Amino acid sequence: MAASTIDEGLYSRQLYVMGHDAQRRMGESNVLLLNLDGLGVEIAKNIVLAGVKSVTVADDAPATYMDLSAQFYLTEDDVKNQVGRAEASWRKLAELNPYVPVHHYTGAIDETFLQQFRVVVLSNASRGHAIKINQICHKHNIAFIATEARGVFGSVFCDFGDSFVVSDKDGEQPITCMVASVTPLTEDPTKLLVTVTDDSRHQMETGDHVTFREIQGLEHLNGCATLPITVTGPYTFTIANTTETTTSGGFGYVTQVKQPVTLRFKPMDVATETPGEFLMSDFAKFGRSEVLHVGFQALDQFANANDGLLPVSGDHDMANEVLRLAQGIKSIEVEWTDANAAVVRALAASARGVVAPMTALLGGIVGQEALKACSGKFTPIHQWFYFDTMECLPSAPLTTEECAPRDSRYDGQIAVWGQSVQNMLQGLSLFLVGAGAIGCEMLKNWALMGLGTAASAQLHLTDMDLIEKSNLNRQFLFRSTDVGQAKSTTAAKAIVAINPEVHVQAHVARVGEETEATFDDAFYDGLSGVCTALDNVQARLYMDSRCLFYGLPMLESGTLGTKGNTQVVVPHVTENYGASRDPPEKSIPICTLKNFPNAIEHTLQWARDWFEGTFFQAPSDVNAFATTPDFVAKLHAQNAPAETFDRLRASLEAPTSYDECVAWARLQFEELFANSLKQLLHNFPLDQLTTTGTPFWSGPKRAPTPVVFTPHDPLHMDFIEAVAAARAQVYGISTTGDAHAVLAKVHVPAFAPRDGVKIAASDEEMKTADGGSSGGAAVALPAPDTVRLRLHPMEFEKDDDAHMRVIVATSNLRARAYKIPEADLHQSRFIAGKIIPAIATTTALVTGLVCLELVKVFLKKPLDAYKNGFVNLALPLFAFSEPIAPKVTTTLLLEKEFKWTAWDRLEMNQGDLTLKELLAYFEETYGAEVSMLSFGVTILYAMYSAKSRSKERMGMKISELVATITKQPLAPNQKYLILEVCATDLDGEDLELPYIRYRFR
Repeated sequence: MAASTIDEGLYSRQLYVMGHDAQRRMGESNVLLLNLDGLGVEIAKNIVLAGVKSVTVADDAPATYMDLSAQFYLTEDDVKNQVGRAEASWRKLAELNPYVPVHHYTGAIDETFLQQFRVVVLSNASRGHAIKINQICHKHNIAFIATEARGVFGSVFCDFGDSFVVSDKDGEQPITCMVASVTPLTEDPTKLLVTVTDDSRHQMETGDHVTFREIQGLEHLNGCATLPITVTGPYTFTIANTTETTTSGGFGYVTQVKQPVTLRFKPMDVATETPGEFLMSDFAKFGRSEVLHVGFQALDQFANANDGLLPVSGDHDMANEVLRLAQGIKSIEVEWTDANAAVVRALAASARGVVAPMTALLGGIVGQEALKACSGKFTPIHQWFYFDTMECLPSAPLTTEECAPRDSRYDGQIAVWGQSVQNMLQGLSLFLVGAGAIGCEMLKNWALMGLGTAASAQLHLTDMDLIEKSNLNRQFLFRSTDVGQAKSTTAAKAIVAINPEVHVQAHVARVGEETEATFDDAFYDGLSGVCTALDNVQARLYMDSRCLFYGLPMLESGTLGTKGNTQVVVPHVTENYGASRDPPEKSIPICTLKNFPNAIEHTLQWARDWFEGTFFQAPSDVNAFATTPDFVAKLHAQNAPAETFDRLRASLEAPTSYDECVAWARLQFEELFANSLKQLLHNFPLDQLTTTGTPFWSGPKRAPTPVVFTPHDPLHMDFIEAVAAARAQVYGISTTGDAHAVLAKVHVPAFAPRDGVKIAASDEEMKTADGGSSGGAAVALPAPDTVRLRLHPMEFEKDDDAHMRVIVATSNLRARAYKIPEADLHQSRFIAGKIIPAIATTTALVTGLVCLELVKVFLKKPLDAYKNGFVNLALPLFAFSEPIAPKVTTTLLLEKEFKWTAWDRLEMNQGDLTLKELLAYFEETYGAEVSMLSFGVTILYAMYSAKSRSKERMGMKISELVATITKQPLAPNQKYLILEVCATDLDGEDLELPYIRYRFR
């Protein structure tokens, strides 16, 4: 990718992670990958997708069956024909990104060759070879990364040279806070105490640098050189009082200023002996990094003594030999407890194996480290990182026979988990909901692992979306020729190409109540588990309810830029997904949006609301008015506000030319950015005081300045032209014309503020105002049957530049009026479009973690073996926690304790009973009398209702009763009904009971 050219359509989501400057630096960097095994190709894929200048791969090793467990570009024919791994793969890597040339190199790896690269990545090589390459790289300031994937253990080493500058250590947006006051400290006048408003904490740390703007009373602070802070509380910090002022100030803004950080790295030979502090992968495994540091060295020593061969999987004597070698390494201190010895034995026993989840996990981490080396953005690993997931190994030690290779594409996995576990994995039938970025990576892992390949097994996936260009940057199963095709069907074909043995069925449907005829009882009864790859909480909660009902495990994950999270939900072992919720997203107060914005987020939301009301809702209302006879009556019934009717009436007055659209845009400009603000200042003059005597225009309330239109201001003309074009599109009018010429002729009426206009100063005032009453009666509308207009509503689309041009101009004009820093198109698209930043590296990592948890689920591991994860590759940070057990409710039934959780229900499989039979069965079985029985919101039986106890109803089958009362026939393939029950014991005490899963077919 040329340094000066960034395809924002392709890199749209990634740019919100890396930023334009870092993306350009990546586009100037050549990367070399040595060894293209499963781990190497995973790293290469992530780097190519990210958009570096070029990628060169060097590997003359022939493909083996062991490679097929993780190298997704190799085939069994490549193995049989002894094709080299790089030769078989480099062209396929090149297809991932048209801007990144991929080269296959077959010459000597010498000093001259290495000097042309910014980054060199070496996977699964001997320590001696790694040190040799690293010495050359360190000498020439070439970033070097070495990584190993050995079974369920992994290592990463980074050496970015003697002086590596990190321009942005965490990638977070600089913090901006509103300042309440700046006062000299009485006890230390050399310092100023800065207090921010109490609506949110400042979230900064001692040592951070800040700058100020719009501080009143201490103007010398505005735009000053950055100042370091000392945090004194969640809302306060101090800075140096450089002018020795004794006055106070406030009511402005303070903004964090990111400072570059310089890191020094040691070469591998030195760092091996004096490793320094390890980056921890799991705080529950304190001391594990030290054990693995010597364990990986011992593994290398064993291989050197055995012609480069690692221990035979399952060979306990060889494992003990590796342990002996590890215990002889004295460079760092390790306490050789039984637990630590078991770690080294497990490392040795499975080191020959390779599993896709581990290569995906490490490929994501190492891929991001390579991008850090190219861009200087985010904090790199300094210098060693070790990861293990021993918990997903079988509980009993495996034998050499169980782990022996079979000349099978699963040999690498069999070497880790054994043939019995492999058979179990191949027999799983899983449902993947979502075939986007996470979905593609998950499917790739599943295909490599052999899930759904047994005769009786099948993978299902569903996604209703079509492939877009912006997907190609991280959804690596898709190519440019697939744009416009269904994600699910395209992904299904792609994984069959990876592993022809996979049985997969693709669906193009949203999961929800409307598709329960497709994803019915028989469908869920045939599943082993569910994996969600969704981007919204509502769909996750729905799938959670399905998994609860059918007793299925659910594996959940998500990403947000360099951040990722995973959650494992296991029936009866962990709480379900919906048992705990994230706090709702903080919304912007309506009054702030309408009258008192103080941040660009406020003006962008206001601009989007105006766009949707003007160019989507109003045209939609016109079409509905012309085609629906009772449309106005419905608006009255909904108590629609007067502005809805005013907007409808105005929209019925259609323009006939582009010139009229320009004139309308000019009048809109005056209303939005001049007249409405003049009225606001008339209601609340600049010198107005509140009832407590403080200035009304202070703190978060910023006094606006009405905008005076001039055709010489580019932003003013951007608004006129973009809005006029949007109006012309809605009315189907050509946009040919000269806006400047039209503007000279437009008459703009003078505006005089009116008395008696009510403007709420807070949300509380808005709630008590009369603005919610309908005002449609005062608006004269034509008869609907006389309207011939058919408009073209514009539903806001963040990727449509014509839409964004309106949003950006509208938002920035309002921001200018309120003295809020303006935002460019890129930043505005991110905020107004509520874009979720994404990058392929994080996606690969989280799917690796999920698949490791999946193995634990079907090995039926206890609660303490599972890990919910949170990672942030920018810092980098890895945090894991044990899932929470489900909440237990205890009820006394038949004088015995009945304990149940959200996973439990009362099963009734006696066939389709009559209501009378069900009530009798319940009393006989549970010693409880049903007082109320309901299906959803429909009451089927109530003890005190004569109608419920009628002979006719008592004699009806439950399925017939449900269909009769709800007036909805039951689906022909439906097996179950969910019945809620209220009951009392024989003493009349209320009982707390789970729902009844009633099988009537």
